[in-house]
Parts: sequence; structure tokens; C-alpha cells
Amino acid sequence: MLPASAFDAEGFLRRPGDWRPAVAQQLAAAEGLELSEAHWEVIYLLRDYYRAYQTAPAMRALVKYCALRLGPDKGRSIYLLSLFPGSPARLASKLAGLPKPDNCL
Repeated sequence: MLPASAFDAEGFLRRPGDWRPAVAQQLAAAEGLELSEAHWEVIYLLRDYYRAYQTAPAMRALVKYCALRLGPDKGRSIYLLSLFPGSPARLASKLAGLPKPDNCL
């Protein structure tokens, strides 16, 4: 478990290099989520995206990337909303230890 000082005011990890699966579980618990295999699939996909592009994707880019990498059934907004309620790009990026995506409230 990381101390509260490791996170910014919105709960995003200050240093993406500090991320570990246990951090994702800690953040998910704070959001009232229990992570399933489907959550982990998207979390690791986001980490791959960040390594490739040095940015966290906004929703439209996330949907397209999921469709490309995981197939059309998982590359849908409704699917991502079922896993990460509210703002999927924002919440999934937070759990993946990434910075807040541009254009996310």
C-alpha cells in the first residue's frame, strides 16, 4: 500500500513508475470496485498504450484501441462503462497508474 502522498488530489498516482497490481486494487477498493479478469485486461492494455504513446487515451481513443486489440465486442463504450462506471477512460487510467487523460473531467 502506498501512502496518501503518492497520489494527487484526484487520486491519480503521482509517479506512474510506482504502480503495482496492489496499487490498482487499493485504488479500485476506494472506488467501490472489485477487479475481475475483464478489468485487468483493460488495465494492462492501457499500460501498453501508455508505453507506446506516452499518454493516457481519452474515451474515443480508448474505445478504438480496445476494438483493435481486444475485438469489436470489447471495443464499445457500453462495455467499458460496465467495467468502469462514470468515465471509463478516467477511471481505468487511474487504476492503471497513468496520468489523467486529456479532455477528462
